[in-house]
This record gives sequence, C-alpha cells and structure tokens, in this order.
Amino acid sequence: MKGTNNILLAGFGGQGILFAGKFLAYMGLLSGKNVSWLPSYGPEMRGGTANCSVIISDDPVGSPIVSRPDTLIVMNLPSLDKYEDAVVPGGKIFVDSTLITRKVRRTDVEVHYIPSTKLADENEMGTLANMIITGKMVKEVGGFELGDIDKTIDKIVSARRENLKTINRKAIDLGFSYAE
Repeated sequence: MKGTNNILLAGFGGQGILFAGKFLAYMGLLSGKNVSWLPSYGPEMRGGTANCSVIISDDPVGSPIVSRPDTLIVMNLPSLDKYEDAVVPGGKIFVDSTLITRKVRRTDVEVHYIPSTKLADENEMGTLANMIITGKMVKEVGGFELGDIDKTIDKIVSARRENLKTINRKAIDLGFSYAE
C-alpha cells in the first residue's frame, strides 16, 4: 500500500470492531507506516453502535477522523446505510453478508461480500467474524507484510489470553483465503 489508506470499520458493539481496527493499526505500524486509531462507540458497550477510524499512511497523519474512507468494513445494515455513500469513488467496501442481505447500491466502488459471521459459526470461531472479514480486507487492499500478522497478534492479544492467538490467526487466514 502506497500513500494513505483511510479505513472505517463499523457495526454493533460486541462484534470486535475496535479490536479489528487496532489490529490494522498495529499491522501498519509494524510495516513502518504512520498510523492513527480512533475508536468510537455508543452508550452501550454491547449492542450499541461502534465504529473505528484507522489511517495508515506514508506521511504524517494530520487528523485521526475518517470521513471519506478508502476502505469500509461493515458488519451490520445500519452501518452500511450510514457509510456507503461516504466511501470515495474507487474505494473498497467489505460487507458481512451473513448479517447484511442487501447489496451495495453504488457502482463506482469495489465490493466484497464475505459471510464472516456464518464462517465463524461453521468453524467454531465464536466471535471472530471481525477477524475473518479483516483477513479478506488485508488480502484485497494489499500492502501489508504477511509476516507481520503473527507479530501483530502477539502485540494486541494480551499474555493472559495467549490461548486466543492461534484462533485469531486461523480466522485471519480463513478470511484471507476466502474466495467469493
């Protein structure tokens, strides 16, 4: 990835939106980029709205707010409804097609439909739909060093949750290898 990628992740609280954003920010950091990670969530931690702005850039980041994303990850219909039109022309939208049944209306963006919640359930990965869709995004956007995935997981998964590192990696790999 050259230049700047403004990424917006959005969904319900409890879907791991902030964690996925943190993962992407650390991946950028480990790739030697300038990064910004700005979480935002509604009054309820679980079930309320959650979104996360991540900027990964070759240049210093002036503002952490992403209002015109190059890349959008949406994990619920209200988020798609709210942010679809904000994506820049030529941008990429990643949709959890298990939870969002409508198609993206725009024709000037690249869209990827990933049934990440269904894949998480089928592969006994519980709440890791966020990492499955993030794995697909990492593949399609490019510019990340695949060797940095394990280093990033080591950074963001605490030592007391060591047992979750392997399954997070498997979820990312599942999304990365998912063929639409």
